[in-house]
Amino acid sequence: MRQLYVGNKNYSSWSMRPWVLMKQAGIAFEEVMVKFDSFGEDSVFKRTMLPINPNGTVPVLVDDGLAIWDTLAIAEYLAETCTEAQLWPADRKQRARARSICAEMHAGFGALRSACVMNIEADMAEQGAIIWRDNAGVRANVARIVSMWSELLADHAASHADGMLFGRFSIADAYYAPVVMRLTRYALPVPADIAAYLKRVEALPGVKAWIDAALVEHDFVAFDEPYRLKR
Repeated sequence: MRQLYVGNKNYSSWSMRPWVLMKQAGIAFEEVMVKFDSFGEDSVFKRTMLPINPNGTVPVLVDDGLAIWDTLAIAEYLAETCTEAQLWPADRKQRARARSICAEMHAGFGALRSACVMNIEADMAEQGAIIWRDNAGVRANVARIVSMWSELLADHAASHADGMLFGRFSIADAYYAPVVMRLTRYALPVPADIAAYLKRVEALPGVKAWIDAALVEHDFVAFDEPYRLKR
């Protein structure tokens, strides 16, 4: 049985990606939750993760003794080993396009990720309004995401009824699921076609399962809470 090491579901956007991917695609795995206490070298989190991943981070997929870390590496490994799930688009050009936007997420959108930390249980609309007013980088990041998603949704509108970025669910949708959490929880303004996509993603069984679990965690990790002093 594959094991997937993840952090707190309310906060851990990186963990969300492979967990949602595997859950939605029906790939069996055992979840190993390693809660955040701190990221100091003497923390329980680091002491748990360092023997598994030399970077001491989550997520990590362990399959038959092989540890794979980094979300893109995990996604590619699953695409190679779980071919029946068809995690990338079947068309070669569309696969390249999907890989490109995942790599763009992996390396970019720093303003959005920094200013709008993932916090699924909280209503961050008030903070989101201030961020939107004051942070040009966030506005630029959202504009790029809106442009990207609108183009993809329009291009694949007729290919499948699923309404995902490449028609049917793929790694790309799992990869951008934490962005969906940020856009909705911070109530950042998006056009109607994007708002509809956000609702479709949140309704996916794999995403809904992650959200439901995040809502019952009831953990308050102070260093992941730049805007709140308590729950």
